[in-house]
Amino acid sequence: MTHAVAVLHELSPRSADAITGFGETMSSRLVAACLISEGLAAEWVDARQVLVTDGSYGRAQPDMGASTTRLRDAVSPLLEAGIIPVLGGFVGATSEGVATTLGRGGSDYSAAIFGAALDADEIQIWTDVDGMLTADPRIITDARLVPHLTFGEASELAYFGAKVLHPAAIQPAVTKNIPVRIVNAQRPDGLGTEITARHDGDGSAIAALASKRSLTLIEIASARMLMAHGFLKQLFEVFDRFQPAVDVVTTSEVDVSVTIDDPRHLDALVAELSAFEDVSTEPEMALLCIVGERLHDDPSLFPKIVTALGSIAFRMVSQSASRRNLTFVLRERDLPLAMTRLHDHFFARVEA
Repeated sequence: MTHAVAVLHELSPRSADAITGFGETMSSRLVAACLISEGLAAEWVDARQVLVTDGSYGRAQPDMGASTTRLRDAVSPLLEAGIIPVLGGFVGATSEGVATTLGRGGSDYSAAIFGAALDADEIQIWTDVDGMLTADPRIITDARLVPHLTFGEASELAYFGAKVLHPAAIQPAVTKNIPVRIVNAQRPDGLGTEITARHDGDGSAIAALASKRSLTLIEIASARMLMAHGFLKQLFEVFDRFQPAVDVVTTSEVDVSVTIDDPRHLDALVAELSAFEDVSTEPEMALLCIVGERLHDDPSLFPKIVTALGSIAFRMVSQSASRRNLTFVLRERDLPLAMTRLHDHFFARVEA
């Protein structure tokens, strides 16, 4: 495979999946061999034989029905016999047997798929941090462990920048209502973060902060929007053609503002959007997301947040329909100070 790529000087998505999945397959074989060498009953199971996906190479989507059937056929008998099944994450295959990968965060996603298919009591994700933290530790050096999150809070934090968990990773667990625990592999005795359907008791209205950098703000202003039917549909059909990931959208009677994180097709996108009227862009933006299942319970939180931000200017504000997140779009250079102020205000340690 690699020889063919070298000769042709061309790497197709299908070939890339076959190559990039090799390391995961090899490492899972090594783990199984190590367990056996320690006298444990273990057996390697080729994930490509049990995780069935579509053909979207590089970001394949699982077929949960077919995968569940294959997993139960291959893995359940091993569990019943007291044998430890070892499967690689990240990799799968189409129903025709062509190798695929799940993309970034695919190993955690695989774990959730396997756990849901086998009706596990708990799904554990072992990583290099203690769990989900109250803020990005690269910005907030004293960020604290969040001991418990709901599925909704964890999904919001993952989507809006918390690197420890991929947004899709817990979806299979949500479907089966299986608790997920994030644990530090270097500190196995730690409690980690438990993620469940509901809160386990009283707690802060704000669970944690998350952020995303390197965004571009696009503003489309047009008097044609006023009382016009179908305008937004036409506008977002342009975005659909270029397929940028849109994080935040705000609208007024004559203005639509969006943020995107992929500027590769920005010039062409702006050129098409200009047909609607005035379009402006602002690069080097960031978003700061305040997440909490109980945000809607305390109407005094918004003024407290704005007060904590002080003189820091923000360009957009958005709250989800679920009201579990409040997102501010601001200049990237202001993000560290904004996050520090909010973290100090809402998560300051109480000194003994």
